Amino acid sequence: MPSLHVAARMEHARALQPDVWSTFSAASLPPDCINLGQGYMNFAPPAWACEGAEAALKTAEGNQAAPVTGIQRLREAIKAFYGTQYGKELDAETEIVVTGGIHAVLTAFVDPGDEVVIFEPFFDHHISSAVLNGGKPVYVPLHPSQDNQSQHGRKTWSIDFGELRRAITSRTKMIILNTPHNPVGKVLTRQELETIAELAREYNLLVFSDEVYETIVYDDREHIRIASLPGMWERTLTVSSTSKLFAATGWRVGWLIGPPELVRPAFAATLRMSYCTNTPMQEAAALSFERAAAHDFFAVQLQEYAEKRALLTGAFERVGIAYTVPEGGYFVLVDVSRVRWPDDYPFPVALKGRGRDFRAAWFIAVEVGVSSIPLTAFYCEEHQEFGENYLRVAFCKDVDTVKRAAERLQNLKNYIL
Repeated sequence: MPSLHVAARMEHARALQPDVWSTFSAASLPPDCINLGQGYMNFAPPAWACEGAEAALKTAEGNQAAPVTGIQRLREAIKAFYGTQYGKELDAETEIVVTGGIHAVLTAFVDPGDEVVIFEPFFDHHISSAVLNGGKPVYVPLHPSQDNQSQHGRKTWSIDFGELRRAITSRTKMIILNTPHNPVGKVLTRQELETIAELAREYNLLVFSDEVYETIVYDDREHIRIASLPGMWERTLTVSSTSKLFAATGWRVGWLIGPPELVRPAFAATLRMSYCTNTPMQEAAALSFERAAAHDFFAVQLQEYAEKRALLTGAFERVGIAYTVPEGGYFVLVDVSRVRWPDDYPFPVALKGRGRDFRAAWFIAVEVGVSSIPLTAFYCEEHQEFGENYLRVAFCKDVDTVKRAAERLQNLKNYIL
């Protein structure tokens, strides 16, 4: 084979490194291991949500490429769903585009050398999209603190706004937000968002707000859109998707919302990269929005997730280890600093050089039978120590799976110091 040069950005984006998802995939773990690592559902979306795709596949136009901005029916359904949540009524023609995601936004607005502020732990695609477009990620870690509401202590996470201000330089172009946050489960408060908005206005920054968990917010907390705050609509692009709203991670239908001046360049980038999203799934998404209210879908879904959250956190409470109760989303972070294993335990070669959390996740998957994702996978190299005692555990599974996992997790008591 000829020796061909691979672009340096592939290495900088960690695109060529073995990824955590492959390491902890079902193929790598014992066959009976319960997968609470990856955030996909093991249950189907409602039958009434899928009927749109089935109907579309029986038509000529449903089997052809959709308009690049998204089919009109879906854009109108998105407009109706959000109503005035952005502080205004949306224009389905100019302020909503289907399939405009993080990569399109960063392609449209980030020049080589521009800095992008990202909170840690982060959703890994935010990093790769920044670096592959020549941007420089600047990391601001969320900090865990102890909450004495529980016998064993719950972890809450906060932003050091002094750190955030110091992270902003003359090269900063954008702040990436994720609320509700993956993997921490933090829902940013109005006060936190107002402080971030103040900095964005002061330094003339764009904000990319990833709000895909927007309908999964617990305990009467409020999901606030930073784009709805004074002076923020004109500098914010917001993304969401059917993956979390309708438990359909395989549909791959998302949308971008913002002012025409920002949506138009992102749309142009989408046009030249992915062109459009498949038509049948857009029809399914449109029908899902149209029928959701009649089925009280989002309230029912939230209640089901809340019950599964209680099952999982209850398991960790009984074991006697600290954990984070998510304010939103469907991940629990558990502190495994007290979990111990034999010095000669046969870990796979793939874990060599990885953090303690990788070994903890592997040990628990093999010996307890429940898989998770090590948190250092969501940190930059310089901040690995912040995550090395935590695992991310998902409860976006059917209730029987979560119950079985909760029962197995009681065996963690045998390995706690």
